[in-house]
Amino acid sequence: MSKEKKSFFERLTGTVRMSDESSDIASEKNHKKIVPRGDAADVTSWIDEESNLDGELTVDVYQTPEMIVVKSMIAGVRPEDLDVSITRDIVTIRGKREEERTANDEDYFARELYWGSFSRTIALPEEIDVEESEAIEKHGLLILKLPKLDKKKQSRLKVKTV
Repeated sequence: MSKEKKSFFERLTGTVRMSDESSDIASEKNHKKIVPRGDAADVTSWIDEESNLDGELTVDVYQTPEMIVVKSMIAGVRPEDLDVSITRDIVTIRGKREEERTANDEDYFARELYWGSFSRTIALPEEIDVEESEAIEKHGLLILKLPKLDKKKQSRLKVKTV
């Protein structure tokens, strides 16, 4: 039995590859089967830790000559459950989408909607004017308009004597 080099996925997740001869299912389908290393309790605790994380919000980010625009779908989120914080070069959007239970779990045919807390931090390609920025919600779409700082803008200071 020759020792094959582990794939990136195998090194990352700690899985081991079972040979075709050692697994009836794998040999029938002519695949290599990958199983987690360790016992089921280790895997379960890792999954539980991951489930406590916020969902990641999807965004579109683009620029015009005057501003950077961030758009994200936030349908079903009340404005008081949304927090948008900005600095000159970073935007963070956090929120929570509450589920209204109208059916029992066993009555669902499909459950694809995301419920719970979410967040997204975006590093901006240019510095923005925090004071002039605005956030607009329109039909479930959050639009952040972030004016770019004009670094070429000059003003003259009057020198005062004291």
